[in-house]
Order: sequence, then structure tokens, then C-alpha cells
Amino acid sequence: MLKKLREQVYRANMALPANHLVTWTSGNVSGRDPETGLVVIKPSGVLFDELTPENMAIVDLEGNVMEATLGPSTDTASHLFIYKHRPDVNGVTHTHSNYATAFAAVGKPIPICLTAIADEFGGPIPCGPYVRIGDQKIGEVILQHIGDSPAILMKQHGVFTIGATVQKALKAAVMVEDVARTVWLAMQIGQVEDLLAEEIAANYERYQTRYGTFQASANV
Repeated sequence: MLKKLREQVYRANMALPANHLVTWTSGNVSGRDPETGLVVIKPSGVLFDELTPENMAIVDLEGNVMEATLGPSTDTASHLFIYKHRPDVNGVTHTHSNYATAFAAVGKPIPICLTAIADEFGGPIPCGPYVRIGDQKIGEVILQHIGDSPAILMKQHGVFTIGATVQKALKAAVMVEDVARTVWLAMQIGQVEDLLAEEIAANYERYQTRYGTFQASANV
């Protein structure tokens, strides 16, 4: 089932250790198939070196296992809650990346003090309250606090990111850790300052609508 999505989710999961976002078996990526509503997610407690496209688990939105050789991630319920209540989301990533999770450990958002944060997130990266792991409650709290951001820190836990595709959710997770590291380093030097609101809006608009696109000259 869902061969193409299995491959995408597998590759995204393998990108987590490659980008130093996880250790051992922690962290996971899932993807939803918009046509069937089925979700492909990393299996629970499996070393990344042992992952394959074939051992990705497939579940429906109620958590029923549709096809799997191993049990789905223990974070499955939180992923499914997000999918059920955010039809625009087709990818979810969860990590315990060091610098971003350091902010989560002390319950602090990552301030919007860099153009890179404005570009990707459009505001500070929020931090939600502590929630016990194991059921859909994490998903509920994520949606209560994430706002328009593609990323959220969960207090004393880690990072969750969402996206319209698996790749976009993965990219947000990579960028969260990158900016968290830079902001932490800056804080060792001095006090960071938030960008002005108009600069945040201008950078976000440019990056989201024009960055990486070709605009032909009107004279051509």
C-alpha cells in the first residue's frame, strides 16, 4: 500500500539523524495520503539504520493498523489528531533536536530576532505547555498553541512541525534547529532584539511568495 508515500516518509525519517535532529530511536515523521486519508508513520523503537520503506506502518485516522510489520510510533495518536483537525497538513515531524529542545526544556519560545525566523515561521516559534506522552492530548495542545507557525516547541519534551507535504514538515524541523542554535549562541554574547513588525511581515511575504521563483522581466 502507498508505495510512493512510504518512500517519502522513509526518506524523511532517515533525514532526521542525517541532520543531527535525533539520537538512537527517538523522533519520527509521518505523512498522510490526501486521497485515502491513510497515514504512513515510522515504527516504534526501531533504529534508523534498520528502517526501510517496507517497515513503515500504515494506519487510518482512527489509529487502526492497516498494514505493518512493526507497531506504529508511540506518537501516532498525536499525529492523527493533527491530521483530523488540520486538513491542510499532510506531514508531521517530531524531534528532540538539542538546541530547540533546550528552549523547550525551560519553556521559552524562540524569539523572532533573525530574518531567517521571519522568512520561515512568520513570528516567534511558540512553546506549548507540558503534556504527558502517549495519547492524542499532545496533538490537541499543539493545535491550541501553534497558531500560523509550522513549528512548535512542547515544554520539557521537544519539537513538532507540520506542513502541507512531508518535505515541508521536515524542512521546518531542520530550520527550527538551525535558528535555535544561532539564537542560543547570540544569547551568550548579549541580549537579542525582536525584528520590527513591518520587517517580519516583509521578510515573510518575500520568502513565502517570491523566493525560489522565476519572475520574467516585463520588457522581455
